[in-house]
Amino acid sequence: QVQLVESGGGLVQVGGSLRLSCADSGRPFSHYNMGWFRQAPGKEREFVAAITRAGGRYYLDDSVKGRFTVSRDGAANTIYLQMGDLKTEDTAVYYCAAGGSPSKLVSNYDYWGQGTQVTVSS
Repeated sequence: QVQLVESGGGLVQVGGSLRLSCADSGRPFSHYNMGWFRQAPGKEREFVAAITRAGGRYYLDDSVKGRFTVSRDGAANTIYLQMGDLKTEDTAVYYCAAGGSPSKLVSNYDYWGQGTQVTVSS
């Protein structure tokens, strides 16, 4: 059973940075492609980033390209979302997810964390 736990969220000012972590406390998620999604109040959950099993390829939504990076540490069983030049529109609950393909689709992921709140203030 994969059990994902996100951490690293918080309150930051516009232009600031945060690094989110997602660790698996259950079965190692090296078998899975991993994704980051976010959901703002009143909006649907949306894709942010994805990274393949071995970490060799990654994908970023156009809205975060040049500002966010995604990486994974297999030994630590953890993936990261490094966020920079944050904007107020980045405010959301951020979720990591594990699935069979590095997809932009919520439905392609089988396991989800509980989410961590990121708030960007102006």
